[in-house]
Amino acid sequence: MSQWRSNATTHGCKQIHKKKNPIPRRSFRQSPPMAALMVSSSSLFGLAHRGVSSRICVSDSFKCDMARPGNYGNGKVTISLPEFMESARMETIVNRDGGKLKLFSGSANPALSQEIAWNMGLDLGKINIKRFADGEIYVQLQESVRGCDVYLVQPTSPPANENLMELLIMVDACRRASAKNITVVVPYFGYSRADRKASSNAVCINYRGWKYVQGREAITAKLVANLITKAGASRILACDLHSGQSMGYFDIPVDHVQCQPVILDYLSSKGICSDDLVVVSPDVGGVARARSFAKTLSAAPLAIVDKRRHAHNVAQVMNLIGDVKGKVAVMVDDMIDTAGTIAKAAALLHEEGAREVYACCTHAVFSPPAIERLSGGLFQEVIVTNTLPIAEKNYFPRLTVLSVANLLAKTIWHVHDDKDRSM
Repeated sequence: MSQWRSNATTHGCKQIHKKKNPIPRRSFRQSPPMAALMVSSSSLFGLAHRGVSSRICVSDSFKCDMARPGNYGNGKVTISLPEFMESARMETIVNRDGGKLKLFSGSANPALSQEIAWNMGLDLGKINIKRFADGEIYVQLQESVRGCDVYLVQPTSPPANENLMELLIMVDACRRASAKNITVVVPYFGYSRADRKASSNAVCINYRGWKYVQGREAITAKLVANLITKAGASRILACDLHSGQSMGYFDIPVDHVQCQPVILDYLSSKGICSDDLVVVSPDVGGVARARSFAKTLSAAPLAIVDKRRHAHNVAQVMNLIGDVKGKVAVMVDDMIDTAGTIAKAAALLHEEGAREVYACCTHAVFSPPAIERLSGGLFQEVIVTNTLPIAEKNYFPRLTVLSVANLLAKTIWHVHDDKDRSM
């Protein structure tokens, strides 16, 4: 049988296994040899060249300890590193002119920001972020950015309003400090699901039997895009937006980073035969995403779960389109919030005879009761990325977290060097 393959970069998580045929050496820069539960792809390439499999996993949960700040006071990120790690890092720094590139981190996901900086061969810029007693946010850049290309890493993750406001203030601080260009790196773009008037054409019946059309909803994705633009951002770099149309809401250039290669390469390391594989979209809206995913996996067959949503965060599975009997079903979505949709879809797949069910998504929002649903035995494995920080209490044995830091670092360099991202 033909084996499952993809052409993406290699990512994985912890326990090292020997492999008969080592993976060819890649041209990416190696990450430092840190004892972390989640490592970036660049370090995996180095392992592969020495004859070690690119899959790194542990029996329980997977989480990022590589870039955990030693001190995070008033928004300042500091890392204490042993001397041998610092020397190894200096030996692998890319020979680039980073003097005009400044990378700053907000308080939403400092671990990812530090890992991105490491992969770029840079240090995070010094910034002071704190809250006043009344909840107001204060931001001060502690180094000059005049004439520099500034990159601000800040997902608008929960608490969405706090992190969004912090991002806007960071952009304003850079603009007033005479930064040449301000690129907002948003691994997770909050409010992206409110990208249209979803119920404007819905017909409802009230208690008198009258029919009327619901509407009068805000398109918050456009509002947030306007806020970021008006604050002074020159460009936005976002990962796996909920819908492609959100890119049109910005009046500034948008670099849309697809994180599918990270998940695809991890799945390819599991050695599942393509004849046993079927890619499943948990709803009709994600068919294009699932089709692209399936095409990369040796043109795997596609199945679709048809659902009816009666209210926000409430889903009702109705029907399955496609055959999953005896197959390994891989469900693909951009995010998992309360896990209602994906859990009910998994239950339906088991009823239809699926042998195993994997859940794959980029953004692990994990609002309650997501953990209870995901750890209830429906899934063989839940695979997510670190675009959002995952709380310690939300880890469970079948959760795998993959890093997108190397992917974002490479994208930032291409943007800074005015190179085509496809290169």
